[in-house]
Amino acid sequence: MKPLKRPVRRGLLVAHVAVSVSWLGLTVGLLALGITAFATGDPATVGAATRAMKIFGDWLVVPVALLALVSGLVLALGTPWGLARHRWVWTKFWLTLITTGLSVFSLRPGIDAAAAGKAGDINLVIAPSVATATYLFITAISILKPWGLTRRGRRLRFSASSAKSVDARSPRQTA
Repeated sequence: MKPLKRPVRRGLLVAHVAVSVSWLGLTVGLLALGITAFATGDPATVGAATRAMKIFGDWLVVPVALLALVSGLVLALGTPWGLARHRWVWTKFWLTLITTGLSVFSLRPGIDAAAAGKAGDINLVIAPSVATATYLFITAISILKPWGLTRRGRRLRFSASSAKSVDARSPRQTA
């Protein structure tokens, strides 16, 4: 993919961070509602909490998850970070892909079932807890950028440095 121009990259980065933080906030909200539905003995509160979770699940979870995945993928492919050059980017990609799939195929159906049954289920606490922990981990590695290069990243860096060293020794000008 062609590198993104600076204004496009910066705008996309702001959008990606905003969507990703929204996804984290959404799961914290789902966690609070899930705990409320599970812990309360009041059927009206359980019904209200699961209906609110259903609204979030139906209208926000999938679009926010897909926007985070797509914006991150475009940033990875359109910047020098690359998708498979650094372990932290590669890890973020796979965790985002997995959590997007789980949001679509596990979280939403679980919320729908709970809203239809009007019962607070422990899964309404477990799924958002795992998602929140995962998104906090993804946020941490985005900031800390641990683990260094992947095997592919080392190979690309080595081939780039080899080409530079050959060009540096050559008396002729290169492009």
